Amino acid sequence: MTETGSTAMHRGVLAQVVVPVVSARTWLAVIHLLAGFVTGLVILLLLLVAIPVGIGLLPIFLIGVAILAATFWLTGQFAALERARFGLMLGERIPAPARDPDPAPQLWRRAWRLIVGPVAWRQVSYALLRFPLSLVQAAVVIGTWSVALALIAAPAYNSALPQGGAVIAGHVLRGPAVTAPALILGVLLLLGAPWVTYFLAAADISVARYLLGPPARPGLETRIGELERSRAGVVDAAQAERLKIERDLHDGAQQRLVSLAMELGRARAKFADDPEAAKAIIDEAHGQAKEALAELRSLVRGVHPPVLSDRGLDAALSGLAALSPIPVTVRADIAGRSAPQTEAIAYFVVAEALTNIAKHAQASHAEVHVDRTGDLLRILVRDNGIGGADPAGQGLAGLARRVAGVDGRLSVDSPAGGPTSIEVQLPCGS
Repeated sequence: MTETGSTAMHRGVLAQVVVPVVSARTWLAVIHLLAGFVTGLVILLLLLVAIPVGIGLLPIFLIGVAILAATFWLTGQFAALERARFGLMLGERIPAPARDPDPAPQLWRRAWRLIVGPVAWRQVSYALLRFPLSLVQAAVVIGTWSVALALIAAPAYNSALPQGGAVIAGHVLRGPAVTAPALILGVLLLLGAPWVTYFLAAADISVARYLLGPPARPGLETRIGELERSRAGVVDAAQAERLKIERDLHDGAQQRLVSLAMELGRARAKFADDPEAAKAIIDEAHGQAKEALAELRSLVRGVHPPVLSDRGLDAALSGLAALSPIPVTVRADIAGRSAPQTEAIAYFVVAEALTNIAKHAQASHAEVHVDRTGDLLRILVRDNGIGGADPAGQGLAGLARRVAGVDGRLSVDSPAGGPTSIEVQLPCGS
């Protein structure tokens, strides 16, 4: 290694050792640890007064519930300020726990949930722990930096002390034999002080993340919440679909079959006296029977057509496109079959989308693209209509609930003036 390279390496090592002493990161961490002492003392005094008062007043017309709820709410605000402090001083973003997705309508129920909720108790635990934890941290930080500076400055003031030097265990320490090691020890301690500070800040972050952040398994709890909501959505969607089928049967095929029975009864009454009139009635009844059969086929096709089970999604979507009142282009790139439930939902989504396009979009053409990548089935339905479809409307919201029931996702892009795109992603385990 050349002399220039060796010098540069030594300078780099020296910079890594010395720079942390004067680094903004180090002193922000010091300020953070000392500030925790002040904030912890304030919140601790508040809790030591409010919690006993709230518990003591519980028997008096539940006044204590209001006091405890207000205390826990203030603790939540303190937790939010603490998360902001960690972000400002240490650059550490601690996400807030998820809010209750289904708040109770009554005020007293919300107050009770606030008191008994696990998030609130973790925040209270943090508030109670903040002062003693910061007390230890502040003592270590102040002691480390102070002792380091005192040892470094010892050669300047040691001889001026009342006994002519520092007194330890009854012995007066004076002279270069004492001050030189003190200076070296002070420098070493000063160089190590930033790392002591970083360690304390990292421990503080761990405590805050555990008590102020989401639960230890946020993904699992979030997933459980999503499954609960999707299950409720599937139940609602199934109920709405059942009512729709019942309405279609009652208003359509059932009425035609009743009319058909009446016409056949009239034909039977006239058959002996007026065969020609009976023949005309039978011809009319035959037409009604074909119309009823067509309505039943249409109803079955909207639920689960046989072609979907027999030949798969590609053939079923082609059948839908052929029956659409507007031209529809279908492009499917599907390798193999997906789970029957996935295919049924995909078919239902496309059928409803094409029905809505024909009714509301004023479109002259629509496209259906279906492809499978790995374990994901992607469906895209586009039209060149007027747009303005509302994702929160009854039809699209029902589709979204049905899709969410199998852990899928539905997105709608429909600006005013068009075009409209509906994209669905479904897991397609087979």
